Amino acid sequence: MHIHYLKCGTDCPLGGPLFDGFSKSLFGNIPCAVQLVETSEGLVLIDTGYGTEDVRRPHPRLSKFFHGLLNIRFRMEETAVHQIRALGFSPSDVRHIILTHLDFDHAGGLEDFPQARVHVMEAERAAAEHKRRGFITRRRYRPVQWDRVVDWRTYAKGGERWFGFERVSALDGLPPEILMVPLPGHTWGHAGVAIDTQEGWVLNAGDAYFYRGELDIERRKCTPGLRFYQNLMEVDRNLRFANQRRLRSLKQEHGHNVDIFCSHDQIELQAMQKKHARPPEKRFGS
Repeated sequence: MHIHYLKCGTDCPLGGPLFDGFSKSLFGNIPCAVQLVETSEGLVLIDTGYGTEDVRRPHPRLSKFFHGLLNIRFRMEETAVHQIRALGFSPSDVRHIILTHLDFDHAGGLEDFPQARVHVMEAERAAAEHKRRGFITRRRYRPVQWDRVVDWRTYAKGGERWFGFERVSALDGLPPEILMVPLPGHTWGHAGVAIDTQEGWVLNAGDAYFYRGELDIERRKCTPGLRFYQNLMEVDRNLRFANQRRLRSLKQEHGHNVDIFCSHDQIELQAMQKKHARPPEKRFGS
């Protein structure tokens, strides 16, 4: 099972290192990390980042509030569909899309893959479609990004535990090596995605945290900009912090067997790209 790590969008908020912790300019470098997994069942995308329609016409697909706050840089070459073609695949090879959640920067590319089955937590779809009240909620969830999706699969908690975490078992049509791990707090139906590889587990923690220092076992730390953004977007602080504590424990106790990364840390993304690079000649899990 080969995993590609893609950058499917870039946010460049004013503040530079106050957001990403390393930039030397006025503007930060915050990626939208996406995984492309080659399996025997075809390609699987985990999140989509921004899509081609977001690039072509950001409004009204996205809110002007978040466009301005994040200073989003829309580039067609960063869309998942463009990068998939560059890797020698067809968009129709993407059979499944698993979403950590339905925020605008994670679900924007759904309609670039109209034949794909979309997997998401039941609580997340319910919140996104039926509980869109409040300034942030109305702007984070953009139904125009997914109103043409026809093949949904939603899941509640259940199944055997995974390293002490609740998990969702038996994702419809997906190999058993891919699991959803509920991690609510950022949104009500937020989940991580765990993949069992030959070298151990990889956990895409989505937006359960935003900055690598938040999993620092000795002393949790986060940049001021990302701390502000997480506070702005959270639906339950106690749940969010509880899941961060559990992720720190997972790293401390099982870090030798589980690689953890989040959706919006450039340093983590580059480390995953380097560590898990594989020869390009073999495809679809062969």
